[in-house]
Amino acid sequence: MTSRTVYLFCSAAPPVFEVAAVVESLQERGWDVCLGLTPAAASWIEESLSGLATLTGHPVLSRYKRPGEPDEWPAPEVILFAPVTFDTVNSWALGLTSAFVVGVAAEAIGKGIPIVAMPCVNAAYVQHPQFERSIEVLRTAQVRVLHGGDAGFVPNRPGEQPPEGYPWRLALDAVEAAVGT
Repeated sequence: MTSRTVYLFCSAAPPVFEVAAVVESLQERGWDVCLGLTPAAASWIEESLSGLATLTGHPVLSRYKRPGEPDEWPAPEVILFAPVTFDTVNSWALGLTSAFVVGVAAEAIGKGIPIVAMPCVNAAYVQHPQFERSIEVLRTAQVRVLHGGDAGFVPNRPGEQPPEGYPWRLALDAVEAAVGT
């Protein structure tokens, strides 16, 4: 039985299709994984949700619980939000919490829970002035945002996938570093 819990939150971007392998990698590193998805991400991988719940041992969540319902997951030691899309980065930074995972991540800032986020956006989106402002807001709130250069995801041209793939290893290593392991 593992004693460290990580919340893995994913937005609807192509790397979400790799989430089972990411869960397994986290488990190999000794993490108990709770998987949360934006509604769009849940719809993208709908056929896999039952298997992912079995793999994690927890329900996969994409909606808020009703008032009075108990929490279905243990408390996290750290949150990994990857892939996180343009829309989700901006919603989170602006405090727009209509999506469950955004609400939990926003609240985690106030609770002092370490958060690692790695965007998955194309180079056209990052030209929008709000994106860099949102990244800065999250970084100021002590979120470790892995974006650009060797530090994380490097935006690709619209419609293209980076030839080296999404840098999941950087995100997983950052989770370990966030909790000092």
